[in-house]
Amino acid sequence: MRDVLETILSGAGYKVELAKTGEEAIEAYAQKTFDVVLMDVSMPGIGGLTALEEIIKMDSEAVVLMITAYATFDTAISAWEKGATGIIRKPFQNEQIVARVARGVKNRRNEEERQTLRQAMTRSVKRDAIIGRSDKMENVFRLVERVAPARSTVLITGESGTGKELVAKAIHEASPRADNPFVAVNCSNIPSDLLESELFGHTRGAFTGAVAVKKGLFEVADGGSIFLDEIGDLRPETQVRLLRVIQEREFTPIGETTPTKVDVRIIAATNVDLKDAVKTGVFREDLYYRLSVVPIELPSLRERIEDVLPLAQHFIRKYNEENARVVSENLSPEVLSLLENYYYPGNVRELENIIERAVVIAPTDEITVECLRPEVRQPELLDKIMKDSEGSSNNTDVSRGVNFYDEVRRFEIDLIRRALEQTGGHQSRAARLLGLNATTLNSKIKTYNIPARN
Repeated sequence: MRDVLETILSGAGYKVELAKTGEEAIEAYAQKTFDVVLMDVSMPGIGGLTALEEIIKMDSEAVVLMITAYATFDTAISAWEKGATGIIRKPFQNEQIVARVARGVKNRRNEEERQTLRQAMTRSVKRDAIIGRSDKMENVFRLVERVAPARSTVLITGESGTGKELVAKAIHEASPRADNPFVAVNCSNIPSDLLESELFGHTRGAFTGAVAVKKGLFEVADGGSIFLDEIGDLRPETQVRLLRVIQEREFTPIGETTPTKVDVRIIAATNVDLKDAVKTGVFREDLYYRLSVVPIELPSLRERIEDVLPLAQHFIRKYNEENARVVSENLSPEVLSLLENYYYPGNVRELENIIERAVVIAPTDEITVECLRPEVRQPELLDKIMKDSEGSSNNTDVSRGVNFYDEVRRFEIDLIRRALEQTGGHQSRAARLLGLNATTLNSKIKTYNIPARN
């Protein structure tokens, strides 16, 4: 029987290892785990049911298929109570064995995926705990606690770098879905023509390059939460499909005709004003209201300066550990004053970057003023940009009526132009001053046709 099963399963592409007794099976499983175990109920020695118990003790998620010529009700119940995945009755068909093993492998791999996602999520949450003692952040914490148990969609808004993904993870962690996957998707990082395939999956041959079936991220997140960052960048056709997922709790993979049901909580985030996007026709109004059932607005770091010190100390501990340093968390009054008076266009993410650099280059066990970035040591650079831009925009006479969007565009162009002037045309440095990533700044420069500085 062992030889027959090895021939059948090897022919189907599986790697098969054999054990003559239950004792040998237990010893083999103690050395390494297997996707599927096929085991006879009646064996010399300890017997199949006892061997099953021992394997389940070692691995509670083990996929064990019991084979028996006496598939009585009592035998089946006993096997299931001891943790068996299923019962196969002899004599069996070859196709039946291959199908049951394939299903067992799929279940095992799905569980491994869930375990990996849970572990990654847990590590991330522990490492990047939300830090804040200001009143504004206390309000956010209270709101997270209230919305976490519900299934309702959540829309997190705030400037870039304020910690929107951390809040989304906190909502998931405090919810009944915490033991299921948390899947994060940055809608602006995935090319628009590939995003639907990533979210909803596709069948083999659905389009050029679809050489195999691909499971979409909504299916991966089934039972858990999916975090859609930069939701405002979705194409109109993708917005329609997302609206259907929210309304019907189902989606159809590309190339498929049968919808797939899913139970996924959607948490979305954006750093742009979706209300304005709705007014200009860029974003669907019905989708906006579906997403913003529970809105959470994160304050910028400059609105919660009292959080700068605890955040800085948190990042010092983090980068001390990562770089084997022992830099003191006690900051001098001069360093703390500069940190608390900086504008932080990049918010918490920028503060983390500032502290990481300071920890790495600190010549002693103390962060000095010289360890800080030039724009932090000389805040007048950014102040000049902001004040000049504010001054130019204040010349607008609104008493006769203005086009709001034209004025916003003019302000953006002026702000970008002044940042480029201050940095000698260096886009990366200008992006840091403005709290933008380099790609976003480059895109705006092209959109507004801002000439490069010679």
